[in-house]
Amino acid sequence: MIANGSKVTLHYTLTVEGQVVDSSKGREPLNYVHGSGQIIPGLEQHLIGLKKGDKKSVVIPPEGGYGPHHPQGVQKVPRTAFKDSSTLKPGDIVSAQMSGKEFQATVTLLSETEVTLDLNHPLAGKTLSFDVEVVSVE
Repeated sequence: MIANGSKVTLHYTLTVEGQVVDSSKGREPLNYVHGSGQIIPGLEQHLIGLKKGDKKSVVIPPEGGYGPHHPQGVQKVPRTAFKDSSTLKPGDIVSAQMSGKEFQATVTLLSETEVTLDLNHPLAGKTLSFDVEVVSVE
């Protein structure tokens, strides 16, 4: 049975607002160590006690997933901060560094002089629906 320290292998499908956003179908299953923080806490909590072959559907509110969407995570930066801002479009993911730490942001809006970036995780503020199947537990 799944408990802290278990090496778990599972297949999953993640649905958000009726759309499949990630799935291990057709790929290798996900491997993780339970209790080590490798998967979101809300999902980890729902897997405790499951065993090989078990299937489960769970709904996880933002607090158990990627947290709430923080308005202060939306920032405007000058277009000149980008090497080639002419190719940017809303929905693009850009990488940057600040204080030696790398991060990603989503382009949400473009003006002639500024680029609006959302530094929140793309799934922040979203309710997550998982369908999981436990492949193995060691």
